[in-house]
Amino acid sequence: MSRKEMIRSLKFLLFSLSAGIIELTAFSLLNELTGWSYWPCYLIALVLSVLWNFTLNRRYTFQSAGNVPKAMVQVFLFYCVFTPLSTLLGSYLADTLHWNEYLVTILNMVSNFVLEYLYDRLVVFRTTLDTNALAQKKGR
Repeated sequence: MSRKEMIRSLKFLLFSLSAGIIELTAFSLLNELTGWSYWPCYLIALVLSVLWNFTLNRRYTFQSAGNVPKAMVQVFLFYCVFTPLSTLLGSYLADTLHWNEYLVTILNMVSNFVLEYLYDRLVVFRTTLDTNALAQKKGR
């Protein structure tokens, strides 16, 4: 792996950790204060973290000047698959098998981290890597 890709991966990790803090905080507040079942708490927290993560990673990690609506649709399509699967599995583990809700959420977050990095790097930003003003400034 090149130095540039290692730095890109590290940035993705750090931004994902910040999104994870947002997701866990939102999940914890909803889980503890609302009395809702697992899935609405998880979905709301996930949406908040995805918006945060997409914005930061597009600009700083992948440094893409590509079409924002197109990239958002591609990320939305990823979550059209990931969200139902992780919500159903999470709900089954937490509500049916009575696994700890926080353990289930962390497992979902780890799988999301790995899968989304691969999807973003290889699909969403594949052709627009390092094309924004930040990347151009570094290239000088």
